[in-house]
Amino acid sequence: MRFACRVLAVCLLMVGSTVCAAATLVSQPATPLAARHLEAQSDETQAAGQEETTQENPLLGSWETPFGVPPFGEIEDGHYLPAFQAAMAEHKAEIAAIVDDPEPPTFANTIEALERTGGTLSRVRSVFFAINSAHSNDAIREIARTVAPELAAHRDDIVLNRALYDKVKAVYDQRDQLDLTPEQTRLLEEMHKAFVRSGVNLEEQDQVRLREINSELAELSQRFGQNLLKETNDFELHVTDQADLGNLPQSLVAAAEMEARRRGHESGWSFTLQRPSINPFLQYSPNRDMRREVFMGYALRGDNDNEADNKAILTRMASLRAERAKLMGYESHAGYVLSDNMAENPERVYELLDQIWQPALRVAGAERDALQEMMQTDGIEDDLEGWDWRYYAEKVRKARYDLDEQALRPYFEVTAVRDGAFMVANKLFGLTFTELMDVPRWHPDQQVFEVREADGAHVGILYMDFFARESKRGGAWMNDLRAQSRLDGDVKAIVTTNFNFAPPTDDTPSLLSFGDAETVYHEFGHALHGLLSDVTYESLSGTNVPRDFVEFPSQIMEHWMSEPEVMRLYAQHYRTGETIPDELIDKIQASGKFNQGFATVEYLAASYLDMAWHTLSEPEEKEPRSFEDVEMARIGLIDEIIPRYRSTYFAHIFSGGYSAGYYSYIWAEVLDADGFQAFKETSLFDQETARRYRELVLAKGGTRPGMELYEAFRGRPPSIEPLLELRGLTPGN
Repeated sequence: MRFACRVLAVCLLMVGSTVCAAATLVSQPATPLAARHLEAQSDETQAAGQEETTQENPLLGSWETPFGVPPFGEIEDGHYLPAFQAAMAEHKAEIAAIVDDPEPPTFANTIEALERTGGTLSRVRSVFFAINSAHSNDAIREIARTVAPELAAHRDDIVLNRALYDKVKAVYDQRDQLDLTPEQTRLLEEMHKAFVRSGVNLEEQDQVRLREINSELAELSQRFGQNLLKETNDFELHVTDQADLGNLPQSLVAAAEMEARRRGHESGWSFTLQRPSINPFLQYSPNRDMRREVFMGYALRGDNDNEADNKAILTRMASLRAERAKLMGYESHAGYVLSDNMAENPERVYELLDQIWQPALRVAGAERDALQEMMQTDGIEDDLEGWDWRYYAEKVRKARYDLDEQALRPYFEVTAVRDGAFMVANKLFGLTFTELMDVPRWHPDQQVFEVREADGAHVGILYMDFFARESKRGGAWMNDLRAQSRLDGDVKAIVTTNFNFAPPTDDTPSLLSFGDAETVYHEFGHALHGLLSDVTYESLSGTNVPRDFVEFPSQIMEHWMSEPEVMRLYAQHYRTGETIPDELIDKIQASGKFNQGFATVEYLAASYLDMAWHTLSEPEEKEPRSFEDVEMARIGLIDEIIPRYRSTYFAHIFSGGYSAGYYSYIWAEVLDADGFQAFKETSLFDQETARRYRELVLAKGGTRPGMELYEAFRGRPPSIEPLLELRGLTPGN
């Protein structure tokens, strides 16, 4: 719900990606920030201390930086808690001023006034949670654990404030007489809905319980994510025999060698559970036992019955969410969430998943049989297992299409892929990207760009953080450091995109897989959604849209990446400068539907698992392993494939914003596959189609419902057929 996200919520975008978290629970509530930092002070020294904090804390002062970006170089870990404390106090005062205003409620003195509140808190929160995701440390993680339940309590103090809601409702009740613009009407409707969906109409005792649930969920979410990061960072597979590397690309061999040195080994190669490390090892290593070790290390994250185990956390979260949904009058958490999304209800989600599941399972079964046959050709008389799939898929791909992914990587150097995305945006929208060298950043790896219109007008600032490190959570995502708005001046967006690619070595730049290159375009699509927003109200800008619409602008951008016309613009060999040969492009196109049964099934299995946890109608704590087994058996998942995310490392739904929403990617893929046809029916860079897409989708943010935006652009509702064709799931494929 966008109003709550703008003003109050702790928003962690994991698009994973995207776009906006110990099995032992704390038995006592955390000491409030104000008490922890001010308990020894008198009223007089409190006031003096707050003034001094404001003057000295870079998070609270004015940012005299280029384009108003955060002064990352001046911010220390110790600044965050005092900044949160001061920002929440300021926010409370702003809310009190609205409530105490003796004038009758109006759109200006209530709705727009409320939209203006929480600016400092929004700024502090955006910076802190960006750092917490991309460059954390023990101190940052402890602050996150402390502040999450307190931000939840702060949010509840506002959305459960009956006097404040009465003023909002007074304006809402007279909305038909107010001569509001469509955007103003949308803001009013969303704001009123935010209060209702947050429980303002509940009885007092139910509100007390709601507060307890929200606080506990906030804390558990942080613990889930931190456990997952620990489990991911702690794993290492150290290889000492080069034969076990197989045909691993040289750039990844060098990266594994660097990782081994970093971990204290004098020789050998170390592999981790970061996708740029584990996936290539599973593709190329002929050592089946080692493939099993790294595969199981990945599959059992958060499920090792140790201090970082996530089973008790996630089942408690699912139970609390079910209880909260009951309080709010819904059958389940999914029913509550989806009532504010394009899907509207769980039945429609299941209808979509079921339409795709059987065709995908049929194709995956055929793929399995081909891999089993290849395995037997290798002389292994054993059943295919999960740790065998990628290895033999690579062999079958090479046999069928004479295409080895290793041959593609030299053409997808990370800077070239980035520049290709920039070229697409230039050809579609006239945008230019100028790198800024003297702008504050939170890590030296970050690149920063000013984005301009064709006429030179400033659009916004784009941060890009490409490489994996221990301080960064897994996956890829985009988030705002500042959202676009026009309510009080022309405020331009500052957005970040974050990835986990293998870093360059001394001899080789970062060379991406084909899938990695798609990820660059995906997150860049989210970034364009934020940068090209053109609305008045921040809470309706950019990616502040329903969860099952937010992936449409990101996923449609992926289509350009793999078009032959576009690859010829940017895919050049990093050493020779040679443009990718037509022969390789033809092989890429011919193999485009290869292994799509596997990819679709592992994704859909995770979507079903998400829905299973969140359609629980009673607040009961399930045993995660058996619950997962039962659900996967129900849908008929084949033994050789596990869900893309098992419950214990399903960060999207247990430490991010995608609970009852992981289906969003396939929902949006229906839109993007159909929507891209608008360009294929004209030309890839047709200016009129691009203008309509920018003006009717990207610029509009959340000012209209997602389906209305899509139909305004496309001229009709979406069709599922382009998706099925794209993934090779139609009969005959």
